[in-house]
Amino acid sequence: MVEATPPSSTPEVPRVRVVIAEDEAIIRLDLKETLADEGYEVVGDTGRGDHAVELVAELDPDVVILDIKMPGLDGIEAASRIAEAHDAAVVILTAFSQRDLIDRAVEAGALAYLVKPFQRSELVPAVEVARARHREMRALTDQAQTLSDRLEARKVIDRAKGLLIAETGLAEEDAFRFLQTSAMSGRRTMADVARAVIGDGLRPS
Repeated sequence: MVEATPPSSTPEVPRVRVVIAEDEAIIRLDLKETLADEGYEVVGDTGRGDHAVELVAELDPDVVILDIKMPGLDGIEAASRIAEAHDAAVVILTAFSQRDLIDRAVEAGALAYLVKPFQRSELVPAVEVARARHREMRALTDQAQTLSDRLEARKVIDRAKGLLIAETGLAEEDAFRFLQTSAMSGRRTMADVARAVIGDGLRPS
């Protein structure tokens, strides 16, 4: 008697859930189609920043893509509210490549950005960069008790990393590695090491 082979019990990997907020309907449709083609699940979309915040609260996505210029709330303010209250990776879309706008978006909680018009081939890398940074920062700030604490820790780490890059000429990954190894060797959190870089002049020897 031949026994039937049991069906594979390998669990299906859940798709990454995305909310899109972009006030230009054609761009929003293109984003939805591209992400769906690449295996992401677009669970909600809107043309307004205030509605984006509501959708994120309702749907709890993994990734949020926000245009900077939107009615209701601009993308930067929406990113700030989402980062304070929800555990999602934020990607900012902007028609402008001005450094100050991008810096404001990062300060608000964005983890990656795309400058419009962008190529389809640029979308997935931006989303994956945001997801990787989100996982990285979540792991490194797990000591933080609340999302607002975690966001504050991330801001301090980003600020210290920028200072190291500007003052020592380190590449971004080397600056990050310095913070990480200093935290491990000193049995401190990365946020504590970052504060030492900013306030106490800690630098690589």
